[in-house]
Amino acid sequence: MKTSEIFSSDLPVGEKLSIRRTRFEPASKRAKKLKRISIVSGIHGDELEGQLVIYLLADWLNKNSEKIIGIVDIYPSVNSLGVDTITRGFPLYEVDLNRTFPGSPNEFLPGQVVYALSQDIKGSDVAIDIHSSNIFLREIPQIRINKEFSKSTLPLAKQLNCDFIWIHDAVTVLESTFSHTLNSMGTKTLVVEMGVGMRLTKEYGHQLLLGILNLMKKEGIIECKDDFITREAFSSEVGEVFYLNAPKSGLFVPSLDHCAIIQKDQKIGDIVDPLTGTIYCELKSPAEGILFTLREYPVVYEGSLIARIFGENSEKN
Repeated sequence: MKTSEIFSSDLPVGEKLSIRRTRFEPASKRAKKLKRISIVSGIHGDELEGQLVIYLLADWLNKNSEKIIGIVDIYPSVNSLGVDTITRGFPLYEVDLNRTFPGSPNEFLPGQVVYALSQDIKGSDVAIDIHSSNIFLREIPQIRINKEFSKSTLPLAKQLNCDFIWIHDAVTVLESTFSHTLNSMGTKTLVVEMGVGMRLTKEYGHQLLLGILNLMKKEGIIECKDDFITREAFSSEVGEVFYLNAPKSGLFVPSLDHCAIIQKDQKIGDIVDPLTGTIYCELKSPAEGILFTLREYPVVYEGSLIARIFGENSEKN
């Protein structure tokens, strides 16, 4: 194990920005080229789920160093300033770091950070970018991949022990993101979304750890007899994603657990008025399927996203 600095910059008042990486590799080098995986978290400063996953992975690798036959690079806190100040974006510049890729060494500071990161990871066989949701929504462990790169990344996604694979052209996988940049450079890159912002969901962390170990075993990065049992994910290839938004402002009181299998017209929750003790409206599922996104923060306004449901082989009504 070796920790190194991939980027640094002096800041006001004698402070310093430092982005660090830890590398795990075999004790004895082999003649052939080693396969390499890079795992990133903390691009958004208010997303901490990935740091738990990376800690669990680093702990496993430290305890099983004899099983490492490839290179594992971990980057737990890319937006370290955002993590320190509990903010999503890059402080002072007020920009979303995941909308500034690929960057350049001659750009403003956020652009220099993302350029250094992408250049350091360039050449990896696989990369995993771990995100949480924001403070308003909770997500089941899911992988979001761009249609443009799905032919090469979908087989990898199925190894990661996640519940849902969403293939689409959402903002999380557009050209200015880490994922699109690294895929364009030839590194097969997956985006994982799970949990809720500014919190840790321990069961999700352990679930993704098993998936990463399973993927590394299949890709020849670790060598062991352990059988990492993984689940089969639902895939948006064979269904449709439905959105449920709040028709009125109020307090959202859920009726279902997150990740529940639900029926069409099943009750998801109520929007209520605490002042008068009345129910504004009852929210029902528009389709049969899996509830993979659910409102975590209870105060809602008209139009607020309440839930996302994946309906397999269903038609929108």
